[in-house]
Amino acid sequence: MTIEQKISQFVDTHHAEQIEFLRHIVRVPSDTPPGNNAPAAEKAAELLTKMGFNVERFAVPEARVRDYGMQSVTNLIVRQKFGAGTGPTIALNAHGDVVPPGDGWSFDPYGGEIKDGRMYARGVAVSKSDIASFTYAIEALKAAEASGEKLNGNVELHLTYDEEFGGILGPGYLLEQKATKPDYVLAAGFSYNIVTAHNGCLQFEVTVHGTATHGAMPETGHDALQAANAILNAIYGKLPDLGKIKSKVEGINTPTMLVGQIMGGTNTNVVPGRVILKMDRRMVPEENPAEVEAQVRAMIEGAVSGRSGIRVEIKRLLLANALKPLPGNVRMVAALQKHGQRVFGEPIPAGGVPLYTDARLYGEAGIPVVLYGAGPRTVPESNAKRADENLLLEDLRRATQVVACAVAELLA
Repeated sequence: MTIEQKISQFVDTHHAEQIEFLRHIVRVPSDTPPGNNAPAAEKAAELLTKMGFNVERFAVPEARVRDYGMQSVTNLIVRQKFGAGTGPTIALNAHGDVVPPGDGWSFDPYGGEIKDGRMYARGVAVSKSDIASFTYAIEALKAAEASGEKLNGNVELHLTYDEEFGGILGPGYLLEQKATKPDYVLAAGFSYNIVTAHNGCLQFEVTVHGTATHGAMPETGHDALQAANAILNAIYGKLPDLGKIKSKVEGINTPTMLVGQIMGGTNTNVVPGRVILKMDRRMVPEENPAEVEAQVRAMIEGAVSGRSGIRVEIKRLLLANALKPLPGNVRMVAALQKHGQRVFGEPIPAGGVPLYTDARLYGEAGIPVVLYGAGPRTVPESNAKRADENLLLEDLRRATQVVACAVAELLA
């Protein structure tokens, strides 16, 4: 048997076990916000320990987590040596935090129910599935080595719990603490396509201050909502110009900008004294984040300039830099494409996506990183971050084979 055949046989034999592993993972809530994610990490650590892995815990200090707006974060690292361990170190990173379920579910969002070959649960596609796929890929590699295959290097499993808030306390914390220094990183992705680049993101909280007053005498106050409306018009009036900016990265189109949340006012009959806007500005890889931030701030301030009694505060909530391809990712892409086409029976494209992920933090540290994992052809197909998020379990099986075979090639 070839090593590919051995890996496939192992994955097939242990697929039912892998499904139950995933079901245990999705049954522990890790909604972010509120971001109480230590219990989910402990469940993963428990399962991994039972499988014989040595699990290292990296708990982020409580005060730092609270200041960041979350409740608890514990990241995990498993290190597996192959052969002499003198070959490359390859990290497999998946995040265990998820967005809250929201309404409209036909299934228990924490149930891991299976129907027609699909598992339904929040985070089952993004990206708790890759906790399962990466774990069993390592198991398949261990079995291949035990059967006589020669591998040399190290594989690390990184389970992090801060992707939805930007990753600073996830991969960012592990890198900051110098807990890891891999040569390559394979991060959780979307199964069929290999992601080599993605957009950056700036998020702001814009607070418009006015003066509240009785609705019968609006002239005695300063309407923060009117001023906020001017800001909204400026933001959405800028979209045609953004549409003219085209990225050269295949799969990425233009920058975007939107307001995702609006809060303000005290009552129906009161002139609003304060309005808060939370906005999101996606940046294509070619854009300079510092220049974009300066432009957004100037646009907001200009929209309310000259308005009596109006003051605006602009607070940056997030800066996520774009992921840009590093030369070292060529070997990973080639291995994933080779084995992906063999397993899935179709060419596996590589390119960019308009999302942003915490994988960028590895790239910023100079580590070649690509995204690939157990998921759908497109994010909407799996209802990721919507009601009835689901994963085709056959994709989990096949993606696990691809990951294991690609990593084996890098360790050969």
